[in-house]
Amino acid sequence: MIRRKVKAELRKRFRGLRKTTPASSCLERSEKIVRALLEHPAVAAASSVALFWPIEQRHEVDLRSLDATLRARGVALGYPAIDGEAGVMTFRRVDDTAALAEAGLGFAEPAPGSPELAPLDVVVVPALAIDPRGHRVGYGAGWYDRTLGRYAPPACTIAVAFDWQLVVEVPTVETDRAVDWIVTDARVLRASPDGAPPSDA
Repeated sequence: MIRRKVKAELRKRFRGLRKTTPASSCLERSEKIVRALLEHPAVAAASSVALFWPIEQRHEVDLRSLDATLRARGVALGYPAIDGEAGVMTFRRVDDTAALAEAGLGFAEPAPGSPELAPLDVVVVPALAIDPRGHRVGYGAGWYDRTLGRYAPPACTIAVAFDWQLVVEVPTVETDRAVDWIVTDARVLRASPDGAPPSDA
């Protein structure tokens, strides 16, 4: 209970901090993250990647230029789609981002009936806060924690965040799932779930 409370407090704090960060700063930092992702070996070798479309009013990391670059390379791209009734999130292939539309959950999703994209080589994951072990704070619904195990392995999981969203420790519960890598606008870290010092790429 205490861990969940601390996590909720982190969520509230970092949502507020990110909301007050100027949009221009978020975009500048996002482009640094995109450049680092493009240089990451897993992304460079990938033929299928899952991304997320930014919720602009929440000042999320903006990966739209990454979408364009990967698409030009012939990489198949997927985006999260949620079936609220079944309680399932999947990554669906998107060949044209113009088809993404808000479906009642506050973020742009693939069109109904879009095929699932699997297996995936890389899944890029959003985070409100993240620690060097690869444990993240999301919006609290647990979609990524429940979903990543279906795709990874074989997929490499990479969380993206602004560098000031990197914290010493995120409290965890048994359902939390750590990512493999952390990419910010200032560093690339291999996550260390065992508590060992993280390694730079």
